[in-house]
Amino acid sequence: MTNEKTVSEAINYRRSVRIYDSEKSIDKNIVKKCLEQAALAPNSSNMQLWEFYHITSKETISKITPFCFNQNAAKTAQQLVVFVSRKDLWKKRAKANLAFMDNTFGENNPKSEQSSREKVARNYYGKIIPFAYADFLGIFGFFKYLLVSIIGVFKPIYRQVRNSDMRIVAHKTCGLAAENFMISMAAEGYDTCPMEGSDTLRVKKLLNLPSRSEINMIVSCGIRTDKGVYGERFRIPFKDVYKEI
Repeated sequence: MTNEKTVSEAINYRRSVRIYDSEKSIDKNIVKKCLEQAALAPNSSNMQLWEFYHITSKETISKITPFCFNQNAAKTAQQLVVFVSRKDLWKKRAKANLAFMDNTFGENNPKSEQSSREKVARNYYGKIIPFAYADFLGIFGFFKYLLVSIIGVFKPIYRQVRNSDMRIVAHKTCGLAAENFMISMAAEGYDTCPMEGSDTLRVKKLLNLPSRSEINMIVSCGIRTDKGVYGERFRIPFKDVYKEI
């Protein structure tokens, strides 16, 4: 199966498919390629606080299905992808970005010789990111919130600095990757269904995920049957959601 759909065609083709054809398998290598494209999604500060667990084992799918409340989308899936938010990896990801700076600009450059672009980038990942993400039992986050609220009286400032705020940022980032994946799958003629309804604790235990990781969504994959799409697509009239200013 070749990628012949344009972006617009793939977006229009994509539907949340609840019943997959058991006689039509999908190529795990194509699904993996779509996950590689998922990893190209835009994300906050290029921190890439995500992981993708590609489930191809029928045995594992059968174990996860009850944790997805036996939804048809899980029960009939050929494969599953668990999108996992990893806010807890912020230090590792920041170091990876700084290592990229070393490759780009060279290591151990004296500050006097650094370009303005290099100084901004190193300051961002070395100081601003730790300020935004570091926390201890919510205490540091509370004081950061007070600080930026006071500064914000006098000038514009980034205000989402509490632990709960950064958790939302990480999940938004992971959701962008999931959308990239589903559109890429649609371009290949493959179908998906994003499932939020699941017992995430049991899924985490089954997959042996780290305790501080969080499941963003589980996406089932396969080829739709005639009954796989539950009716015509409904959207609120565009004029009700579009606001030009």
